Amino acid sequence: MKQKKAEGAKTQSAPLVRASISFPPSIYQTLDDLAQQKKVSLAWVVRDAAERYVAGKGRRQAALGTGKLTRSAT
Repeated sequence: MKQKKAEGAKTQSAPLVRASISFPPSIYQTLDDLAQQKKVSLAWVVRDAAERYVAGKGRRQAALGTGKLTRSAT
């Protein structure tokens, strides 16, 4: 069965790299709940979150005028 894309879903044009990630049970449950609400896979939710995180890092670095990736204290 083909899964419907959530509103604003991006199409994948480049090949993907597989990764194995471990989450605390509470985070996993929250991600799974979000995926069910959006009617997408858990992997889609994680990819979307990672893309948003990386995009935000780039904007923050540009605003600070640095090219270094730094870990925030929050």
